[in-house]
Amino acid sequence: MKLKLFGAAGLALFLAACSDHANKNANTGAAVQQQVGPVPGSEADLVATAGDRVLFALNQNTLSSDAKATLDKQAAWLAKYPQVHVQIAGNCDDRGTEEYNIALGERRANAAHDYLVAKGVDASRITTISYGKDRPTAVGDDEASWSQNRNAITAVQ
Repeated sequence: MKLKLFGAAGLALFLAACSDHANKNANTGAAVQQQVGPVPGSEADLVATAGDRVLFALNQNTLSSDAKATLDKQAAWLAKYPQVHVQIAGNCDDRGTEEYNIALGERRANAAHDYLVAKGVDASRITTISYGKDRPTAVGDDEASWSQNRNAITAVQ
């Protein structure tokens, strides 16, 4: 019986001490900071902050004003994280020959690369690759899908 009584008293003292410690932290304003959102400098951060892709018109590799605005944000993001390297992948819709689409995807990736370099990003931090029509982001045989697949996607390496 005495053992149960001492055990209960000990547990009560333990809980009271923990409660008092928590109240002191709350009263002094001490707080544990928690990471909210993506990790700074990560691919998720790039997507959330700047966007990771630019779109192109049919059979084109010229940058639209929307594409330039996205790349401007990417350049600013890359300036903030100088340790980060990226790869730009040029993609096409599934119309056209494999050879044509590989070449067009390369021109699209290079257009994004050259724009970022012109905005001050060190060229050694950027690699390019063309997937042609082999890595569609949207599935379907309609203009809505094709327009999403004509892109250059920037990925953190």
